[in-house]
Amino acid sequence: MQTGRYVSIFVASIVAVAALACASSADENSLQSDNAVSSSPTPRTGQEIFAATCAACHGVDGQGQPNWHIPKDDGILPAPPLNGDGHTWHHSDGLLYRIVSGGGKILEDPTVPSFKSGMPAFGEQLSHEELVAVITYVKSLWADKISRGLSIRESQALVSEADPFPPDGK
Repeated sequence: MQTGRYVSIFVASIVAVAALACASSADENSLQSDNAVSSSPTPRTGQEIFAATCAACHGVDGQGQPNWHIPKDDGILPAPPLNGDGHTWHHSDGLLYRIVSGGGKILEDPTVPSFKSGMPAFGEQLSHEELVAVITYVKSLWADKISRGLSIRESQALVSEADPFPPDGK
């Protein structure tokens, strides 16, 4: 009878040690998981992206450059305001995305040689999510501005119904 009891204690001990080992391993994996999550970069906000990539030309408040609608000596238009005082709100989300991603050259037309844009392309530098975030931030700069009796946000949203942001950057 004593031998059976020793065997039971021995088996229980092995089970307990195995359970502790598994729990320890799970805790270690959990810690590694938590560390992996915490060491991954935090996604930048649209405002942070704007400050880093857009503000140098468009101004910290999106006010644009002076005389933005008059070409400079080299024929390139200065950066327009993005705060609702310019024409940005006339464009759909899809077109704004294509402009920020591909640069202002996508708007240039050989039949209108007087239009030259200096807008660089950011499609190689910014992810799809970052492009959407920065455009969404720009739209927040419009506040509650009204043009011809209509909210420019509402007007832009209507235009965007036919040409929304592309899915996953396509």
